[in-house]
Parts: sequence; C-alpha cells; structure tokens
Amino acid sequence: MQIDKLRGKQLDQLFDAILSLQNREECYRFFDDLATMSEVHALSQRLQVAKMLMEGHTYNNIEKETNASTATISRVRRCINFGSDGYKMVLERIKDKE
Repeated sequence: MQIDKLRGKQLDQLFDAILSLQNREECYRFFDDLATMSEVHALSQRLQVAKMLMEGHTYNNIEKETNASTATISRVRRCINFGSDGYKMVLERIKDKE
C-alpha cells in the first residue's frame, strides 16, 4: 500500500479522529475545520467517480456528471484495478446500508 509510507503516530491520530465521528453532522463540522473546500470536494468527487466506474459508466459520462478531469478518472480507475480495494469496500458498505 502506498499509504504505508505515511504510517505512524500522526496518521493514526487522524484516522482515530475520523473513526470517532458519530454522525454526518459531526463529519461536516470536522472536515470543515480539517480541509479546504477544494480538498473536501476532490475527495467526494473521487468517491463518486469510483462509484460510477464500478457501475460501468463511460469516462465521457463521468466527466460530464462529476466535472472530474480524465486524469482524475484514470487515477481512480488505477486505484480500483490495482489498489487496496478501499473504494470497493466502502461502496459496498454504503450500498448495504441503503
């Protein structure tokens, strides 16, 4: 995993903080303080791109619906194909809750 390069006390603290959030409103409050609007937008956009890729949407359709660049779409595609299955894991969990 690429993130292993960052593994340590500081990243553990961030993940523990995220895991401590109890509801969507707490997420809004924490991420409002933690990241810029652009950073939060980029993260949510990547998740939407992953969802659409896994549903079989074309790059053109994803680009139109999400305004993501083809570079972003390609990066997310690489993560889906060769990554740690993080997108797959969370999207399946979200789907199971619906």
